[in-house]
Amino acid sequence: MDRYLCEPCGYVYDPKVGDPDHEIPPGTAFEDLPDDWVCPWCGLGKDVFVKE
Repeated sequence: MDRYLCEPCGYVYDPKVGDPDHEIPPGTAFEDLPDDWVCPWCGLGKDVFVKE
């Protein structure tokens, strides 16, 4: 699974880790994140992320 970078702040979403602070379990692909999921660091939406 691919990792995705939040261009504005530099946060990297790694599907191997998920986002445990927001109840996203490890193994969740970026494409499978809820539409309302936001970057845990800056709060911007999925549309600002690019594939690494």
